[in-house]
Amino acid sequence: MSVVAVIPARYGSTRLPGKPLAAIGGKPMIQHVYESVCRAPGLDRVLVATDDRRIEAAVKNFGGEAMMTSARHRSGTDRLAEVARKIKADWLVNVQGDLPFVQARTIVRALRPLRRDGTIPMGTACTPIYDFDEWRNPNVVKVVSDRAGFALYFSRAPIPYLRAGAMRPGRSGAAAKRLWGYRHLGLYVFRRDFLLRFARLRPSALEQSESLEQLRALQNGYPIYVAQVEEPSIEVDTAADLRAAERYLKTRSAERNLWRR
Repeated sequence: MSVVAVIPARYGSTRLPGKPLAAIGGKPMIQHVYESVCRAPGLDRVLVATDDRRIEAAVKNFGGEAMMTSARHRSGTDRLAEVARKIKADWLVNVQGDLPFVQARTIVRALRPLRRDGTIPMGTACTPIYDFDEWRNPNVVKVVSDRAGFALYFSRAPIPYLRAGAMRPGRSGAAAKRLWGYRHLGLYVFRRDFLLRFARLRPSALEQSESLEQLRALQNGYPIYVAQVEEPSIEVDTAADLRAAERYLKTRSAERNLWRR
């Protein structure tokens, strides 16, 4: 069964124009994403899907593969579906171009349930939120799941809502940090046939309200399996996020140098 990872990348981000080419540690962000994805075992191909020649040139410059797609797409999933029509693949992994340090094991964990269960059409991943401000930030998408691991809802609101005096149950790790909720990571796994069906569905009311296209699947009755992982919350949507990514890279590099000594 073939697996192709696709990184949708467009130049015209409203909050951070030219985001894929923004430099982090001297490299364009799209290069960080591409190299991170390539570390995941089990992928047959990794490519960037873009509608901008500047992004295409940058990808080719660092030795990556890029595919030009239509400039008329409303979402990354629509762009992914165009790629799916042009290539042969059983599964497509959609990794958002604003995840410069996505971990290989996160991709593996998101893909594993679909490999094991042929009835699951779509999967994604989430990571714990231990920071109160992050939980309340509308730029951070939250998810709640059922006991079997399937998504109940995604929202920009802080979910689940805590009534006055309610304490969030759940602690994790040796430090026993408070768990506020779960952050949805911008990574999806699609079975090819479902992806093409999904792209033909009209945007749903919930999707338009929250500006979250995964709600189109839920509102049409399609399950989404959510793999829980421990992943640093480094997602670049704003200039502040870009500075945070730069700090994270410096800290990680310093830790690696210390370990090598």
